[in-house]
Amino acid sequence: MNKDLLRRLPQIDEVLRQNALREAAERWGRDVTAEYARATIDGLRRDILQGGEPEVSARAAAESCARRLEEGERASLRPVVNATGVVLHTNLGRAPLCDEAVRAVTAVAGGYSTLEYDPVEGRRGSRHSHVDGLLQRLLGCESAMVVNNNAAAVLLVLSTMVAGKEAVVSRGELVEIGGSFRVPEIMEMSGGILREVGTTNKTHPQDYHAAITEATGAVLKVHTSNYRILGFTEEVDARALADIAHGHGLPLIYDLGSGALCDAARADLGDEPTVFQAMASGADVVCFSGDKLLGGPQAGIIAGKRELIERMKKNPLTRALRVDKMTLAALEATLRVYQDGERPYERIPILEMLTLPQEELRRRAQTLRGRLVQAGVDCECLPEHGQVGGGSVPTRLLPTFCVAVRDGRLSAAALDERLRARTVPVVGRIAHDRLLLDMRTLRPGDGDELFAALTEVFGAL
Repeated sequence: MNKDLLRRLPQIDEVLRQNALREAAERWGRDVTAEYARATIDGLRRDILQGGEPEVSARAAAESCARRLEEGERASLRPVVNATGVVLHTNLGRAPLCDEAVRAVTAVAGGYSTLEYDPVEGRRGSRHSHVDGLLQRLLGCESAMVVNNNAAAVLLVLSTMVAGKEAVVSRGELVEIGGSFRVPEIMEMSGGILREVGTTNKTHPQDYHAAITEATGAVLKVHTSNYRILGFTEEVDARALADIAHGHGLPLIYDLGSGALCDAARADLGDEPTVFQAMASGADVVCFSGDKLLGGPQAGIIAGKRELIERMKKNPLTRALRVDKMTLAALEATLRVYQDGERPYERIPILEMLTLPQEELRRRAQTLRGRLVQAGVDCECLPEHGQVGGGSVPTRLLPTFCVAVRDGRLSAAALDERLRARTVPVVGRIAHDRLLLDMRTLRPGDGDELFAALTEVFGAL
């Protein structure tokens, strides 16, 4: 043990007077800064007692403390650069909002709003009114409402329409969604009884007819948005299923999931059904996500027959599942963009990403590669494939271009780790010991951020 080093350990006040911590105290507050300074000195003391010989000057302690403060007090939820090529990356927050939605959220977030107030009548209003009319016009439905995600929408629909009765559903549609939530479990929680028909790969119209009894409350169709069964398969499409349900005097509930309001062919979504197709099938209630292929905030949208929607609004669960003013503001602004046929592809970020021409993706990759090569970073431009993601269109791969970084000074894994450790993390993907940075999922300004991140990492070697 070095007693001289222990005697030279600086006092807390001496450390706090250093320039590095005077600036930190202005940013984080003196109490928090003092707490970190105390922990820094305690760490130095432990190091010395264990035989270490750390630098114990007040300046060195202050600089170490400032670094810990920066790492420990920076926001946990913060922006990242998504260079994975997964457009709807669940772990990275799914759909980025359009500028109109961001402005709408900002406008209501910092003050009071008309959330549940009718300024014309001067009395209490309904938070359901903000998007109901918009959804009616866009979808041609009788009524609509919004809850906090699509799982909540399914729960509310089943709780309202099937509690105490059976819902008939194909075995091939008993999906598990993110976070291990499963349709059977949601059904059980809703108070409904699941009646499975058919087999995993084949379900016929007769299977539904045979299962419907006096105990049946509804027929349920679940779009398998996060997987596909291929090969020897058969299912009953929504239109035929609506005929079966209505023939027995029952409603058809259609859990669409992803909620595309765009032209599926234009966005290269293959045979992914759109909300318009689901509504046209004859389903009495359709529910879908606001933050997947629609490109808005996290929300669950329920559209359909007015009488059924009104019953859902009166369900006690509705208050527990309701959305806040920021979500409503973002969703309303996003839906207004959809009122103009061309604007969504220019203004909704995920639609703009999905419809980017290959030549534009190539140009972006070549431009970034050129800048990096000039800065001494070993990389190349490669054709690759990305994904839609977010549990949507699982069989669809998106042709794209990547900048592939392979530099002898760092392994791909080490480079990936350093890029993720930044204040604004850069998240790519590793293939064949190269870090791939996909151009499709970059937002405006991300190319400059990527260049700065890579030159910063390699410049420090």
